[in-house]
Amino acid sequence: VQLQASGGGLVQPGGALRLSCAATGPIARINIMSWYREAPGKRRELVALITDDGVTKYSDPVKGRFTISRDNAKKIVDLQMNSLKSEDTAVYYCYAEMAASVGGRASPYWGQGTLVTVSS
Repeated sequence: VQLQASGGGLVQPGGALRLSCAATGPIARINIMSWYREAPGKRRELVALITDDGVTKYSDPVKGRFTISRDNAKKIVDLQMNSLKSEDTAVYYCYAEMAASVGGRASPYWGQGTLVTVSS
């Protein structure tokens, strides 16, 4: 079971990027899916999360600019990032709590991280 993130890159301030994270392996259930970020010299912080029934939550710095979504059938979580600012520069990590069986206990998994650089 693993998470594979993609979509990072270099973008100018005010631009947009879309991150995607796919879960692969023997997965029967995915609970929370989320995105975190870690900027240079700072602690990893939650950016956005989405529950299995679609409830979302965002950190204050990204509210109104970022949108998290998921496709349960494809086991994918996306993060649409608009109006990007230099302070959004960070390595972005996807995170999910997944179980190998329907009634089994969910375990935490992290993706490998994808770098987003916002700079002119």
